[in-house]
Amino acid sequence: MSLDQISTMLAATNWSVAEKKKTIYKESAFKKISNALMKSYRHESLEGLTLVDTIQRLGIEYYFKGEIKAILDQQYLKLHVGAEHSAALNETALRFRLLRQEGYCVSADMFVKFKNENGTFRAELSEDIQGLMSLFEASELRVEAEDILAEAYEYSRQVLDVATWNPHQSLASVIGHTLKHPHHKSLAKFTAENFLSDFYNRKSMKKELTQLSEKDFYMIRAIYKEELHQILSWWEDLGLFKKMNFARNRPVKWYMWPVAMLPDPSMSDVRTEIIKTGALIYIIDDLFDNFGTLDDLVVFTEAVNRWDFNMVRHLPECMRVCFKALYDITAEIGQHISARNGFNPTDTIRKMWANLCNAYLVEARWLNSGYMPSTEVYLKNGMVTSGVPIVLAHLYFLLGEDGADCKVDISNDSLSIVNNVAIILRLWNDLGGAKDENEDSNDWSFLDSYLNEHKGSSVDSAREHVQQMISDTWTRLNEDYISPNPFSIPYKKICLNLARIVPLMYIYDDNHNLLMLERHMKTLLSLD
Repeated sequence: MSLDQISTMLAATNWSVAEKKKTIYKESAFKKISNALMKSYRHESLEGLTLVDTIQRLGIEYYFKGEIKAILDQQYLKLHVGAEHSAALNETALRFRLLRQEGYCVSADMFVKFKNENGTFRAELSEDIQGLMSLFEASELRVEAEDILAEAYEYSRQVLDVATWNPHQSLASVIGHTLKHPHHKSLAKFTAENFLSDFYNRKSMKKELTQLSEKDFYMIRAIYKEELHQILSWWEDLGLFKKMNFARNRPVKWYMWPVAMLPDPSMSDVRTEIIKTGALIYIIDDLFDNFGTLDDLVVFTEAVNRWDFNMVRHLPECMRVCFKALYDITAEIGQHISARNGFNPTDTIRKMWANLCNAYLVEARWLNSGYMPSTEVYLKNGMVTSGVPIVLAHLYFLLGEDGADCKVDISNDSLSIVNNVAIILRLWNDLGGAKDENEDSNDWSFLDSYLNEHKGSSVDSAREHVQQMISDTWTRLNEDYISPNPFSIPYKKICLNLARIVPLMYIYDDNHNLLMLERHMKTLLSLD
């Protein structure tokens, strides 16, 4: 059966996601890869680490969770008994990255052995291109004050950048892709195609991995088609865009957020729920930016704070319709979570929506009065208006992180992992330099506040400052990820995925198009 036939068959069936995944488990390629993983586990070989890395880069690790955990547990144990002290740079860096990105507590001190007596990385390492690519990838997981990884980042980046200009360097294109799209800051499902075309010296199981990756891709695309059909039907029935023609109407684009955050096929019902939250964020944002008078927005915001229908009865129809949609969808999601996880978080979700509208109102008042906030004040409010806190709160409950007893007050505005993702989104959004369709262009941005504070600074220098802020925020986000806290590794991976998709959502070309995002949409969703 051809891949196109598989895609058509899967899309046409009423099979559950679990049933569709069974078609993958029956593949001989799956069985051979699983056997190869367990063989590498028995022999404790470097090949096992390389195979795990390849599987993760292809975005198919959810088929091999048990095997991957067994290998990484084994490698972690070996590390702590000092069995890997003599490992070369490539192996050391690969082991470090694979362990740290899965939440294992590993120290960067293992890289000290690659320095000379002067405290700099040894000169001969510049000839080890594969090892330097692994070192660069590992350095992307650095945390604040982790000087050796900061040095590793600068050293490896400089040497690799020079190598891309060498006409005799056979890996030039692979090096360039590594520098531009480091694995830690990329989405495997979005970069797997490039990885497949490179595959450079990874010959082990190449045929089987390619086959499994392709069949998984067609299965995933069939699932996405089904989900998108549900979402578009929901959006049409909701009818908000008919009453609010000033607002954005991009449900297919919005669907890419949950696709990125929740790549596992089994998360289908979570993806189709969280898109509702995302759509409401866009609509309410446009209500504040493009329609409401300040007086009306004050009333609307107070109604959300009190969760009171009566308060909106004298507002324009589109605002009443918007409030009703928010009211109804919040109740539906609360009931869905209650049925799924035994706990109804509606009160917390209402509080989060009030926080968001309060922050939107702050921005509206700034614009109405012509007040330019400081960068600190702007960013504190901008973390809320990014929508990240309310999205991650919904996901916290949808995933059952909370359970019947609250472990975390997810509405707390001091949660570091949430705030750092929000900062990344807010700064990328402001850095984008272009606005989404129908979005008002009169909002203040962080760049405006920065230039107002730093008289005489150029726009280019302000943009460089923001780029450095994003990089610094990633190091703090890395610390949030690897440090012990009440959040599970799966939830923290979702936070990372949200940060990873952000650039694709806000990097516009000169014609104000999101070309990279549009290409991924066409590929993953089979759009014409």
